[in-house]
Amino acid sequence: MSLLDIDERILDVAKLADIVKCPIVDGKELPEVDIVLVEGSVTSDEHLREIHHIRKQTKALVALGDCAVTSNITGMRNYFELEDVFETAYVKAVSNDKKGSVPNHPELLKLRDKVVPLQEVVKVDFVIPGCPPDADTIFYVLFEFLNDRVPNLSEVKKLKYG
Repeated sequence: MSLLDIDERILDVAKLADIVKCPIVDGKELPEVDIVLVEGSVTSDEHLREIHHIRKQTKALVALGDCAVTSNITGMRNYFELEDVFETAYVKAVSNDKKGSVPNHPELLKLRDKVVPLQEVVKVDFVIPGCPPDADTIFYVLFEFLNDRVPNLSEVKKLKYG
């Protein structure tokens, strides 16, 4: 959702590109596209399948934000066994009544044992770091790509690291 942080400048982007799939557009399929911004790390088998599909459909894949670039906060669970993470979250957490149980339903995402950033599973063409990524940086990178230029992040004054 960091894309929305560029505010009204999204209209400038829309003049140069069609936004075909994102949380604010009800696109079910991803056609072949020039550029994709991907937020988040790979935490499940579904995410892994989806990122491989996205990579096949795009010319340029941009990892957007620290979770996509480094796995950041989501990657902290790599220090624990997955079963322990579920047990803590659903049973032992102070906010629980200790009567809960770990959900087990076929419709739920099957989490992978290890959280990984995008570049560990697909080729990433460009990264926009930050937690959250800076709106000016997002706009700059998009605008450069959409005008057939390669962005130069050294020109961006402020990068936020989480």
